[in-house]
Amino acid sequence: MTQGQIDRKRVGEAARTLAMGLWLPALFLAGLLFSYLPAFHHPVPHHISIAVAASPADTARLQHELDVAAPGGFTLRPTADAAGARAAVLNHSAVAAYVPVGDHPLLYGAKADGAALETVVRQTFDTVAGRAGDTLAFRELVPTVPGDASGSSLLYVVLACVVAAYFMVITMQRAVGFGRWAHVATSIGWGVVTAAISYLAAAYVVQVIPPNPLALLYLFLLTQAVSLTAYGLVPFFGWFFPGVAITLFVLLSVPSSGGAVPVQLVPGFFGSLHPILPMGNAADAMRSICYFGSNQLLRPTVVLCAWIAAGVTLILLGYLKQQRRLAHEAADQTMTEYVPGPPAEDPTVLLPEPVALAPHHHHFGDEEPILTGRVTDPSGQPLPGATITVIGPHGRQLVRTRTDRNGEYAATGFSEVVAVVIAIMPGRPAAVVQLRLDPAAPVNQDIVLGAQLPETREPDGSGPRGRVTPAG
Repeated sequence: MTQGQIDRKRVGEAARTLAMGLWLPALFLAGLLFSYLPAFHHPVPHHISIAVAASPADTARLQHELDVAAPGGFTLRPTADAAGARAAVLNHSAVAAYVPVGDHPLLYGAKADGAALETVVRQTFDTVAGRAGDTLAFRELVPTVPGDASGSSLLYVVLACVVAAYFMVITMQRAVGFGRWAHVATSIGWGVVTAAISYLAAAYVVQVIPPNPLALLYLFLLTQAVSLTAYGLVPFFGWFFPGVAITLFVLLSVPSSGGAVPVQLVPGFFGSLHPILPMGNAADAMRSICYFGSNQLLRPTVVLCAWIAAGVTLILLGYLKQQRRLAHEAADQTMTEYVPGPPAEDPTVLLPEPVALAPHHHHFGDEEPILTGRVTDPSGQPLPGATITVIGPHGRQLVRTRTDRNGEYAATGFSEVVAVVIAIMPGRPAAVVQLRLDPAAPVNQDIVLGAQLPETREPDGSGPRGRVTPAG
């Protein structure tokens, strides 16, 4: 290989390392710039539903005036009287109610739908009333609790549940001894804890939402929609599942949730995502439970349960996919040329790569070994310095390490795979063992190397020819 080829290879390896290390930060950068900025920088009303206590003819005239002031911004619904208009707001079927009463029309609002939305409605109707020479009066029908002046605290309650559920899936990828169903049980348990802490903190500690135990159920459903779906994505997207999950549940969900900016004020793309993604549905359910008498809960309930069902389906499909792969690997006994694996990445961010560990020296937060063992001679004496190589089913070297002074070795970071462990020590026959590695079931594989091989000499007796180390 020429020097130019070596330099090009080094540049390519450096570029690959940078790409693998920076793709997730780049996704965050692009997501925040091209998702949050377009959604939040210029709120414009879109089809805000207003109940109007007026005849259809008067409602049509008012609709024309609103279309001039804010084209496409408002949709008016005529009601029989003022009581019907107020009921539409209280039932959460309208954002505000307008009652034209002589020169002093009255507007009823619901700050619980978001202070920004209420402000836009008031300003627009003030403008329309001013053009007619009228003075608009305003009354608050559904105020928020005193601790939530902006009406956006629900966003942070549901966001806390989403982020906690997402990072639980990330960190549990390095949990040794936890199988697929243990992961699911952990997801359920962590969801209960997350929902309870979020609800108690928001309702009783910070006091930004009114207490209502039904909110606990929907916070729990949100955690399961996120964690089960994210975990179900792992077998299909591998290294890239954190990016797929964070895009679905944070980068797209926050702008479309209606928490920071009400969904009626964001661009149409994000408005179309609102009834689909779990965060927006959880926010709608929480708002309905806390302020609107638990009305309009059907859609949020169905959507959150659908996400949970999708997550369970992905987990089952991933299980079947893994079983087929393991069966194929177990049947394939062909060993090919060893190919070094890529450098290990940080398993707290992405999926772990196989890596050697120091036997026994593990502290809280350290990775737990998946494969351990001890290499001895036939008499049981430890053999320090023996080389341990773990080979994947297609000849790819997964990890290489050496035994310590006690003849022990340890490694971790394996996915569920059928592997070959080779133990080699100069002067002794090599040992080869095939076993199944599984993060859910750590393996202890002790290896006995044969007795020391005798030295052979050259035919003229001048000196040792070397040791013969056949594989045993």
